[in-house]
Amino acid sequence: MSLEHIRDQIRQTTHEDEQLCVERLLAEKPVAEDSQQKAVSIARELVTQCRKQHNHEGTLEAFLHEFGLSNNEGVALMCLAEALLRIPDESTADKLITEKIQEGNWESHLGHSDSLFVNASIWGLMLTGKIYPPDIKPLEPQITDDTQGWLKNLGTRLGETVVRKAVLQAMRIMGSQYVLNSTIEKAIAENPLSGSTVDDSTSNKLFSFDMLGEGARTEKDALRYFEAYANAIDTIGQSNPSGDVYSANGISVKLSALYPRYEYSQRESVLSTLLPRIKKLALAAKHYSIGLSIDAEEARRLDLSLDIFESLAKDPDLAGWQGLGFVLQAYQKRAPLVAHWLIKLAEETERCLMVRLVKGAYWDAEIKYAQEQGMPDYPVFTRKVNTDLCYQHCAQLLLSAPKAIYPQFATHNAHTIALILTMAEKSKFEFQRLHGMGELLYQTLFQYLKQNQSAAPSVNTPPIRIPPIRIYAPIGQHRELLPYLVRRLLENGANSSFVNRFLDEKMPVESLIQNIESQVLKATPYRHKQIPVPSDLYYQDRTQRQNSPGIDLNNPTSVKPLLESMATAIQQPLTGCSIVGGKSHLKVPSLGEQSTDDLLPITSPSNRSKTIGYCRPANNEDIEEAFSLAHSAQPEWDALGGEQRAMLLNKMADALEQDMPTLMSTIVAEAGRTITDALAEVREAIDFCRYYAEQAIQHFSTPISLPGPTGEQNQLSLHGRGVFLCISPWNFPLAIFTGQIAAALAAGNTVIAKPASSTPLIATYAVRLFHKAGIPVNNLHLVVGSGKIASELMLTNKHLSGVVFTGSNETAKHIQQQLAQRPGAILPLIAETGGQNIMIADSTALPEQLVDDVIQSAF
Repeated sequence: MSLEHIRDQIRQTTHEDEQLCVERLLAEKPVAEDSQQKAVSIARELVTQCRKQHNHEGTLEAFLHEFGLSNNEGVALMCLAEALLRIPDESTADKLITEKIQEGNWESHLGHSDSLFVNASIWGLMLTGKIYPPDIKPLEPQITDDTQGWLKNLGTRLGETVVRKAVLQAMRIMGSQYVLNSTIEKAIAENPLSGSTVDDSTSNKLFSFDMLGEGARTEKDALRYFEAYANAIDTIGQSNPSGDVYSANGISVKLSALYPRYEYSQRESVLSTLLPRIKKLALAAKHYSIGLSIDAEEARRLDLSLDIFESLAKDPDLAGWQGLGFVLQAYQKRAPLVAHWLIKLAEETERCLMVRLVKGAYWDAEIKYAQEQGMPDYPVFTRKVNTDLCYQHCAQLLLSAPKAIYPQFATHNAHTIALILTMAEKSKFEFQRLHGMGELLYQTLFQYLKQNQSAAPSVNTPPIRIPPIRIYAPIGQHRELLPYLVRRLLENGANSSFVNRFLDEKMPVESLIQNIESQVLKATPYRHKQIPVPSDLYYQDRTQRQNSPGIDLNNPTSVKPLLESMATAIQQPLTGCSIVGGKSHLKVPSLGEQSTDDLLPITSPSNRSKTIGYCRPANNEDIEEAFSLAHSAQPEWDALGGEQRAMLLNKMADALEQDMPTLMSTIVAEAGRTITDALAEVREAIDFCRYYAEQAIQHFSTPISLPGPTGEQNQLSLHGRGVFLCISPWNFPLAIFTGQIAAALAAGNTVIAKPASSTPLIATYAVRLFHKAGIPVNNLHLVVGSGKIASELMLTNKHLSGVVFTGSNETAKHIQQQLAQRPGAILPLIAETGGQNIMIADSTALPEQLVDDVIQSAF
């Protein structure tokens, strides 16, 4: 298969059904039975030996062993570690410590660990809990009566200032376990290359350095990260006299750090700006004969990263350099296809590519993102054992192409290590581990392999070779540590993590180390039962509605047909006119014709010279007729019942789904919204229809019981009030417009819809869809025109029963005053006003996440 054909397959399998994906993996060539048994045997031996030496486990591993994410104390510590290091003021730090420390029962952990650091930390946390009782403010330290006398006196003498500094330092110590050094110069100076590639207690080690810092949000950030990478490559390269990429330290580069708009929608600017930057770094790495790996990031960036990687691999300026590397995430369902693509690319470019195989560190974020975006499925597996199976399969693929791929297996799992050893035979490869993790496991592995080699080998059982072991080592200041630290804590602190469990004496070695295929077959269905596909996200408890479908805007296979459909959706000018009783009397001029005096052109906000449609404002007769018809139709609509009204609203949701490209195109053209925002708006409109359909069934289908004055139960049926006027804003011309109408109709009311004067085209299209879906034409009427029409002619109509409004405070107050002047009972006004989102960001906020939240919101 060609590279392009494989790329097409990669794109098509991004959100493949997990059941089918796992079935295909199981059907592939399995690891030989004797190799599987040998791997299990080796892994169990490694775990057994590690448990005998558990007092030598790493500081952070001991900490995670005691405080994982399965207990309140662990969660509290993770929160502290994630936030405390960036709090600049003492008062906020005190309050955070108070809140989190009081969440745990620290005494219950005392003495469980053999680590002096862990036990000292527990004493400190116990002390903090006594100084900060839960019923007082953090700056008013007291001592509880149940504390031993010496602890009381010590706590009183120390006070909250010392405790704050002690806890802060403890968090710094925990964070520093994951960071090799603050600068690349210090890291190289303190870890000089000796030529040894074995990770034991006496030799120096190989490193793949990672310059800490998440994706750039500004061009200034990107240039700063670029300079940091360039300086690191110079420093690493000058310490590599051998000229051999395999025995030299290397570097890992995050593409998101080199350009603030590293996303598929900006593909052209990425290739014109980011690609030259990464090429310059690659040329420097080639000059020094060191490895440079493109680090893995979120799944939605994969297609773009493959474009960049292919350009680098095919660049003649980089020919002859074997240090170009790629990080492959096995928790992605398309990982095997990416492995095939990398092998093909290496063969075509006559390279030997470095490929670091990892399991993945963004799992929770990938699940959440797919759910939010309404993807057809997840890009990652929902069961860890499925990821293990995929990792095993990808390892086989990489090892099968020794001339094209230099595999780098990153893992802290004893069974994975053993499996690689049995599969690799004499293949050239290396293991990788994170700095601060896996030290005991790999030292035990080294001892095991040395013993294996020293034993007299037989012809049939040759000794297992000792592979190089490279350490992935973050470099940076504490302020840059946090996002990386959080990923590591979530990854290794979870109770499903091997790191979290392999030294737990309560966990039998036999249950911890098992054949992967047998574990997969036991977990049926292959998709996790508690993680439904995004479309079924709301099918739980009493909720029985479908999540709105999204479109993957980071995948060319879905973006191309969407853009084509949007381009052809608006071929003729659209009409924005009042629809009363299902009729609109508006003749739209043909292209090139002049409009009549009462026909107003609607132009695009991005190009006011471009006319996209025409609108005729409503007159008095239109409004009177609309209210009269709606008033007459309301009793029958109310009597129809919640279930029937829900059925029609669900049909409207289906109609919105079917016409999604046209709706998006109209929103972009008339309201000037981006494609991403237009998609989100159509999805919100769909969700509104299905949500209110469910509410109609729950509240308007059967009578509800309410207690009477003497305790008896009275049966009460809910009904609509009459005719509602729905006034929607310009900035959400479809979502809020549709939501207001759907809510009013669901409750048994008939509706007069009044859209913003600047967005009548999308409103007209939506009302016609409502009618097409089955909403009776006399139950929903559209009145277009200025706000003055609503004020003078609609708020004073005798048939009006209530108003729903979204817009400014000023207009809401005006509507309130108008309604108050009406004779009789005051009509209900449901108003969402202000037009601004409020975000409170305190000193603990992560700046990069804050920027993302602002950009992705409705600011």
